[in-house]
Amino acid sequence: MKRIYGALCILLLSMLLILSGCHAPAATTASAVSAGGYDVTDVQGTVVHFNSKPQRILTLSMETDEMMLGLVSPSNMVAVNALLDDPLNSTVVPQAQQIPVKITDPSVEAIAAMKPDVVIIPDWGSLEKVVPLRDLGIPVVVCKGAVTMAEVKDTIRLLSQVIGEEERGSEIIRQMDVQLADIKRQVDAIPQEQRKSVVLISLMNTYGGIGCLFDDACRYAGVTNGMATAGIRNGQAMSKEMLVKINPDYLFLPSYTNHGNYDSDRFVQQYLEDPALQTLTAVKENHLVKPRESYLYNGSQDIVFGIREIAFSVYGQSFAQADGQHISAVL
Repeated sequence: MKRIYGALCILLLSMLLILSGCHAPAATTASAVSAGGYDVTDVQGTVVHFNSKPQRILTLSMETDEMMLGLVSPSNMVAVNALLDDPLNSTVVPQAQQIPVKITDPSVEAIAAMKPDVVIIPDWGSLEKVVPLRDLGIPVVVCKGAVTMAEVKDTIRLLSQVIGEEERGSEIIRQMDVQLADIKRQVDAIPQEQRKSVVLISLMNTYGGIGCLFDDACRYAGVTNGMATAGIRNGQAMSKEMLVKINPDYLFLPSYTNHGNYDSDRFVQQYLEDPALQTLTAVKENHLVKPRESYLYNGSQDIVFGIREIAFSVYGQSFAQADGQHISAVL
């Protein structure tokens, strides 16, 4: 009887939409859930059906973990990335500490054993797992690996649709826009002749050029990304010769430790001891900065704090902010 009733509800809803000349709304609503579920279209164009709002959620990247932990409570996450409880890398340490299972690159079998209601995979991630997981009957949604602020917002909207909580997604974006407007107000007050250039020295030696989120964040922060002005695209390595040619005002250095298991200071020391780099303006003026990586490399809604961190690292105290800030729509 329940199946028949559900089918009748869907039929009546479809007839009403046709008669009114409207298209079915993209937004997920409570009535849509009660009438037999809802559909979400991922970035690959795949339509994923949900009979009800997912209660056991798994995402396969840090940024989507952080996005989700602004949309749902920790109890709804079956696992999170192993670095999410490290304050050097994460803005959601208190939430991550409530989630006992930590993962890096789980197999299809390990994912299935967690019994998730949905798996979120970014399009730069383990896409080879999508079909096997779907073959097991597990809904999989592929999202965009955001490289611009607009794409971050798009992904938040998509994830909020997946969990049937679009109002929460809108609230997160509203809070982001408040932060961005405040940063813009401060940046606009900096004269153009006082704007500075930066180069990111990353352990990921092909990150930081044109077409990455750091590059977009630099524009919001009112600084020039030296790699971008040199024509270096994200995915291309920057040689030391090119760095000398760029001659940035500031160098951003890594502080990553992997829970204390990696010595980034040794990496920095070997890099900066090169005699060829002693002519750099950033080196001569000791503008060697280690921005908080939990903000700087953030790909979630908390990238707005990454923008502020860039501005703080270059322009000083007026852009100061506390540790561990996180935008959330969860009460």
